[in-house]
Amino acid sequence: MSHNINDLLSKLPVDRIANQLGEDPANVRQAAENVLPALLMGMGANARAPEGRDSLANALGKHDPSLAEGEVDVEAIDTDDGAKIAHHIFGSQEDQVVSQLGGVAGGNDLVKKLLPLLAPIVMSWLAGRLQQRGTTETASSQGGMLEQILGQVLGGGGGGQAAPGGGIFGDLLGGLLGGGRR
Repeated sequence: MSHNINDLLSKLPVDRIANQLGEDPANVRQAAENVLPALLMGMGANARAPEGRDSLANALGKHDPSLAEGEVDVEAIDTDDGAKIAHHIFGSQEDQVVSQLGGVAGGNDLVKKLLPLLAPIVMSWLAGRLQQRGTTETASSQGGMLEQILGQVLGGGGGGQAAPGGGIFGDLLGGLLGGGRR
């Protein structure tokens, strides 16, 4: 069972997202390849603190995993919710994260447009991973599961495959993520 970011990337209807944003599909794909790991890393950074982990587990309970099952239905995405998720993940560091990503992912404007679209997809995908593991336990044991899943996705185990650009991300975002929200 694939727990990696490529699995998630393969479900993105890049052409439809590009169309909706009025952007070039190649740029959207490249940006998504950078934004998705950043969102997951941000969640991973939050999940290291018990309260961050529990609030993430609770939030995942409110997301419908079916959004990220087949090809994602772009029209079904609540981008207002997505903007809140991104803000919750990155907190006061959001602007710095956007400008760091913008440098490698087609500019800040594209990153800003993609974050609210991709954040709900990441939440749904993670909710689906949690459900597959059959967790009906408490938020804190779900939190433990969540940490494992994020660890695998980000290359901390599960086949030892590092996330795309893992090294770059460690350097780019390492100092930013998890710095604020404890």
